[in-house]
Amino acid sequence: MRGAEAPGPGTREPDIPGPDTLGPEALGAELGERATLVQFSTAFCQPCRATRRTLAEVAAMVPGVGHVEIDAEERLDLVRALGIARTPTVLVLDRTGRVVRRAAGQPRRADVIAALGRAV
Repeated sequence: MRGAEAPGPGTREPDIPGPDTLGPEALGAELGERATLVQFSTAFCQPCRATRRTLAEVAAMVPGVGHVEIDAEERLDLVRALGIARTPTVLVLDRTGRVVRRAAGQPRRADVIAALGRAV
């Protein structure tokens, strides 16, 4: 996945810092049957709104894929543990909750679908 706001090289966050597996207790929601799209957002983040729509559309299109949105300000513990530096940040989890892909910025739908290919 590539963040649409990324102005140049180095804006992508490292693939998988911090915990490499997130379960329902960490997310506050159940995992998708095949994969889960986890979005870290903040209240006044305009790209977060567009990202929410994109991820919800993809989750509705692809059977067994869930979408969880986490308010970064309310979950600073998780934000710090994962090294999240900006919103939106999207994590793609496989069915076991293992982080297989990570990107910061507003993703394109095609990029999200391609990233799901690594998870399912």
